[in-house]
Amino acid sequence: MKINDNLIRDSLKKIFGFDEFKGLQKEVISNIFENKNTFVIMPTGGGKSLCYQLPALMKEGTAVVVSPLIALMKNQVDHIRGFSNINGIAHVLNSSLTKDEQKKVKDDVNKGITKLLYMAPESLSKESNIEFLKSNNISLLAIDEVHCISEWGHDFRPEYRNLRLLADKIDKNIPIIALTATATPKVQSDILKNLNIPDAKIYKASFNRPNLFYEVRYKRDSVDSDLIKFIKNNSSKSGIIYCLSRKRVEEVTNLLQLNSIKALAYHAGLDSKTRSNNQDLFLKEDVDVIVATIAFGMGIDKPNIRFVIHYDVPKSLESYYQETGRAGRDGGEGHCLVFYSYKDIERLERFITSKTNSEQQLSSLLLEEMVSYCETSISRRKYLLNYFGEEFDNNTGDGGMLDDNMANPKEKIDVKKEIIILLNLIDKTKQIYKSKELIDILIGNESSVIKSHKLNEKSFFGIGKNYDKTFWTGLIRQLIVARFIEKNIESYGIILINEKGNKFLSSPKTFQISLDHEYSDDDKILTHIKGGMSADLELMSILKKLRKQISNKLNLPPYIIFQDPSLEDMTLKYPITISEIANIHGVGEGKANKYGKEFVDVISKYVEENNISRIDDFVVKTAGSNSALKLYIIQSIDRKLSFEDIISFKGLKMDEFVKEMESIIYSGTKLDISYCTDDVLDEDQQTEINDYFMEAESDDIKLAMDEFDGEYEEFELRIYRIKFLSEFAN
Repeated sequence: MKINDNLIRDSLKKIFGFDEFKGLQKEVISNIFENKNTFVIMPTGGGKSLCYQLPALMKEGTAVVVSPLIALMKNQVDHIRGFSNINGIAHVLNSSLTKDEQKKVKDDVNKGITKLLYMAPESLSKESNIEFLKSNNISLLAIDEVHCISEWGHDFRPEYRNLRLLADKIDKNIPIIALTATATPKVQSDILKNLNIPDAKIYKASFNRPNLFYEVRYKRDSVDSDLIKFIKNNSSKSGIIYCLSRKRVEEVTNLLQLNSIKALAYHAGLDSKTRSNNQDLFLKEDVDVIVATIAFGMGIDKPNIRFVIHYDVPKSLESYYQETGRAGRDGGEGHCLVFYSYKDIERLERFITSKTNSEQQLSSLLLEEMVSYCETSISRRKYLLNYFGEEFDNNTGDGGMLDDNMANPKEKIDVKKEIIILLNLIDKTKQIYKSKELIDILIGNESSVIKSHKLNEKSFFGIGKNYDKTFWTGLIRQLIVARFIEKNIESYGIILINEKGNKFLSSPKTFQISLDHEYSDDDKILTHIKGGMSADLELMSILKKLRKQISNKLNLPPYIIFQDPSLEDMTLKYPITISEIANIHGVGEGKANKYGKEFVDVISKYVEENNISRIDDFVVKTAGSNSALKLYIIQSIDRKLSFEDIISFKGLKMDEFVKEMESIIYSGTKLDISYCTDDVLDEDQQTEINDYFMEAESDDIKLAMDEFDGEYEEFELRIYRIKFLSEFAN
């Protein structure tokens, strides 16, 4: 069925209010009107939904739309109803409806009122629903989020694999429209094969979202502070924060609310009414931020989301791309920020071990790509688009501000010789090894695979040991992006040489790369913060002198006032109020009230005299980690309960209990444990340890252990340190 272009354009204006089609929409819609199978690969914000909605509204009969999530379907139905006076023009049909509601839906379909019927694959597979659809005129079958079909993708759903069979049961001639925002070349192939639509016309828009800025930050101990600062710097803007667990969603939501940010949670642990209400409040802009698990946002039509933050590292680049795609759908700015840490990766790796062997290999490969994206120093946009099979030239005249790596480029080095070594090794080993195994050969690491294949006996074993694993990992990543080599996904990541790589071997040329980022796991290094910031040494000197004056006056060791890491944090954040200094590393409200005034006065004067622009002009409030346990410990010690009773009731080990008490003390809260220290140490022993801590330059337990040379157990020294700090520091 061909249709006049003017009629399509007039309908676009009349129904949706748009004067022009976006991107490939017009071509897609024309193909659908000819009842041809259609495959649409279009990034979030590209207008995929309209591609099937407009034909469905114009064609005779009812279009069945397969969608994976109830929230997604609800949003789409509300969207369509918003353009019509007829409420029944769009419906959801699933098991959550009452019998009366299901009857109403089916009546509207039978009467020809309903033009779009949204169903989950599970609902579509019910025999009663198949028979019902067979008795009606079904105009087309649109399969949204079609990447769910592929086991090579990030969101595989087995029930999606039966959609071709179900379509044939309804009508073998039904035209199929498959739509996705994220599909690697392998996933695209798998979709066409599974749906048995090799004849489908493929419409593939660019994956590039030029209005999105991509950034990766190391996830330090101060991540909550970094998060609050980012959101407050984007005050009143809409944003989504993604977390991998329901517990983390609740914790982050609580953190935002404590800091006067309008935020709500969204996860499967909430009842459907609460989830729906929270989503509606976000869409209506009664709240600014939604903190959610990955289920949130699929298909929601909120064009002005200005930032998408991943508090935890996503499981795959497909997930990441899809979720970041919810920012800037109106063409306006969108900031995509990932907090990256090795601990998150280790957590995801532990989760992967519970899967079957083949699933483990695929999940590990997907996670490896995510790690590569976070650690690479090349254009993140270029890396991302390469993953989806698209070439990208970042010389676009935008000043290089496409991502954090382009805004702050690293120095490049020539690696012509190293590329030759790598490509020759791949060739000599018959192109059957993954990057990990190739790197083991290069650096001379005798892993179990290397030994079993006797590669450690070859002349090329250890040929690249002048460089470490990080260097070779980065080189392989950048050669994949440069298309010298490729990963064979079906073989779970085996590295193959491309034509471009073979040409380089026959005629080597200079090739420069920038080395990968190296993220430190030492969160306590406060002198190296984002943006290359370092401690203000002049202010540090002033604060140390002030600390010494106060300690001399009070006849206390300087560390009792504030420890060095706290002073370093002050030189980075320049706190000028008691509430701000209370949030400095290792201070807390107790110390802030006791010693803070003189410090904030000095810092305020220094800031004014040196015309310093402070990074922190607000306080980050926190509920604290494990706050319920801490409260119980404080209350129990106030009641003078024995340590044994406290740990027994809470199922703690003694070491865990002592760590919790230390955390309480260092946050500025007093704990009077003298009733227990008297049971552990006699009066002379307490006097001796007290004198040591009064004279010592640090309260470091290892130094105390060395000083007493085994006279006291570590437990005894830690217990007395808690008493000492409670009396003098807080």
